[in-house]
Amino acid sequence: MSTMVYPRDEKLEKLSQEDIISNTKIVIQGLEALKNEHNSILHSLLETIKCLKKDEEANLVHEKSNLIRKSVEMIELGLGEAQVMMALSNHLNTVESEKQKLRAQVRRLCQENQWLRDELANTQQKLQKSEQTVAQLEEEKRHLEFMNQIKKYDEDVSPSEEKEGDSSKDSLDDLFPEEEEHGAGMTHPHSSSAVAAAQQGGYEIPARLRTLHNLVIQYASQGRYEVAVPLCKQALEDLEKTSGHDHPDVATMLNILALVYRDQNKYKEAAHLLNDALSIREKTLGKDHPAVAATLNNLAVLYGKRGKYKEAEPLCKRALEIREKVLGKDHPDVAKQLNNLALLCQNQGKYEEVEYYYRRALEIYESRLGPDDPNVAKTKNNLASCYLKQGKYKEAETLYKDILTRAHEKEFGSVNGK
Repeated sequence: MSTMVYPRDEKLEKLSQEDIISNTKIVIQGLEALKNEHNSILHSLLETIKCLKKDEEANLVHEKSNLIRKSVEMIELGLGEAQVMMALSNHLNTVESEKQKLRAQVRRLCQENQWLRDELANTQQKLQKSEQTVAQLEEEKRHLEFMNQIKKYDEDVSPSEEKEGDSSKDSLDDLFPEEEEHGAGMTHPHSSSAVAAAQQGGYEIPARLRTLHNLVIQYASQGRYEVAVPLCKQALEDLEKTSGHDHPDVATMLNILALVYRDQNKYKEAAHLLNDALSIREKTLGKDHPAVAATLNNLAVLYGKRGKYKEAEPLCKRALEIREKVLGKDHPDVAKQLNNLALLCQNQGKYEEVEYYYRRALEIYESRLGPDDPNVAKTKNNLASCYLKQGKYKEAETLYKDILTRAHEKEFGSVNGK
């Protein structure tokens, strides 16, 4: 085996890998040149041997050729070792490259691991909040079920109110306050959203909306609009995805959200939603459907609360026409619509029309619900207020006496001469 000769060990220790490879390549080139030179000399010696006649000279040349062959073998051995060093260098470079790749992968995996830990922590927090929300909703659900169970035992609920609660109709009288000093543009705090949203007008609330509907009523009645509004919006988005925008259930959800907005005095948003609901209901249910009448009435109420009585009046009249056509002219809901229309006209000073609408409503209530129904006394009180504003004090006095007499007889018995 050949022996590699280096200038000095100190220089070798200071050489880098690149320097070693570079020097090795130079050595390889030198050895290749030396090999070629030796092969050429060997070839010349062989030719010389053929030409020589004397044995002594031939033997000498043979010895020289053997030495040259050994030198060539040593050179080839050195070249082989140099090639091994070059291959080893390439292998080390490859290993180093793979090592760098693995380090990069380890760093990326560490980053991903940290990200997954953060996501897991966030998900656990969301899960905890969701569990708290579910527990709260379950508690509210039990409360609503309890309230529904005891509702039938409430002795203060009148038959007409029970009927409205069962059929989910619009509570029309509550949409406009009846107290004279309030006017037609005021609302009772937190009450109208619950009542109006609870009674959607003219047809049963779809089964898939009832649970959400009850929750919205509960939150709105407590003034918790920050919960009621997102619930409505989420339900509206889900309905539009599953059923499309032009669906009666979407119109019902729009109507509920509009009533909640109305109680927050967000009249522009409420008007936009009610107009959208009206368009959907007219398109899908027909222009003479009770739900269309309910939406028209709610839109008229909204305009009335903004003092736009002229814009509200034709909407209220159209709602009245639909109710008369569908329910009949002597239906209690027609009387409620007449009351609302009378309030609109009263705010415009149309007292003749006011008297006409109140008298019609009074006739319907007395004939259908009886003279002792609370709606009869309310309508008489409204009509008496109209008389007072016109200076018709005798007519107003007669009505007030009749109201007080009925109330006294109901509470204490008949009134005698004394």
